Amino acid sequence: MQRWTQRSVPCCGFAIVAEVLVAMSGGVDSSVAAALLVDAGHQVTGVTLKLWGGETDSGCCSVSDVDDARWVAHALGIEHHVFNLGNEFNEHVVDRYVTDHARGLNPNPCIECNRHIKFGKLLDRADLLGFDQIATGHHAGVTDAGDRLYLTRGADRAKDQSYVLHMLGQRQLRRLRLPVGSMTKADVRRIASERGLLTAEKPDSQDVCFIHSKGGRKSFLGDRIPLTSGTIVDGSGEQVGTIESVELVTIGQRRGLDVGGNPGRRYVTGIDRSANIVTLGERSGSMRDRVRIGELVWSQDPVSGQVQAQFSAHGSTHGGVLSSPTDGEAILRWDTPQVAVAPGQSVVFYDGDRVLGGGIAG
Repeated sequence: MQRWTQRSVPCCGFAIVAEVLVAMSGGVDSSVAAALLVDAGHQVTGVTLKLWGGETDSGCCSVSDVDDARWVAHALGIEHHVFNLGNEFNEHVVDRYVTDHARGLNPNPCIECNRHIKFGKLLDRADLLGFDQIATGHHAGVTDAGDRLYLTRGADRAKDQSYVLHMLGQRQLRRLRLPVGSMTKADVRRIASERGLLTAEKPDSQDVCFIHSKGGRKSFLGDRIPLTSGTIVDGSGEQVGTIESVELVTIGQRRGLDVGGNPGRRYVTGIDRSANIVTLGERSGSMRDRVRIGELVWSQDPVSGQVQAQFSAHGSTHGGVLSSPTDGEAILRWDTPQVAVAPGQSVVFYDGDRVLGGGIAG
């Protein structure tokens, strides 16, 4: 197996044949990623990660998804394997999700899965097995800035997944291929259809893979931690309703609140976990001029000063000034007040299309 160092990172344009381990979820994006690498002449092996052993209807992590990935691999003429990383997934993703909710946080399990599983454990396995690179079907890109590599936004802004990959550092970026990152979703489906792949029209996975739509977060968390009822009050402190579980409420939330049909749009502007009181108010009451960010990670060196920041997977970026990081924390002061970032949400920093790094709101 040939060893080599990556300098430029086009979709599939390396002249040297590489041994590539492709993470195949059973969806159309990873199917086409594998197909493009095969077409480029690389030695490709597909792997599906078996992560969640419970009931799911989210469109990933199911037996049918493994079967779909295996079918595509067979159609492409490549080997296919299944890695059972269920214990690691429970430890790093599911357990953290439950613990964070118990602490009143709003975690993003997809980010923790990417951090610890897809670009942690999978890369470790790739090293042990002697693969040069790993590849996924994420809509994002990798660019070479001469002295460093950067993660960049995908060409299809509606499908851009750079936010959930912001934790990738130089070690991961040097070994990573993202073949569909320069394509639109329509192009991906067109290629899959032309190749006759059964995943061509398969719907995208939308929800948390380990939470069934039948019971949602309430059922999932209620089986694992005590859920606490609370009181809903208005800005004057007058009770206007009740809430079954304070753990499931988020700053800025508008829907799903029992306030007795009270007219007008009102938002959660405060959550007092010690007293189990949720305060509602006008949207302006949920605006903040700054956010504290911890657990910082960087593409290369720590960044401070003017940045663009995004605090939801498909949200817009907003300008702000980031303080110099100290002990893994920094303060981001928004140029104009923004809806409060819920504790536990990730905040990702951009310079144009380049990802600089990110962290978790406190």
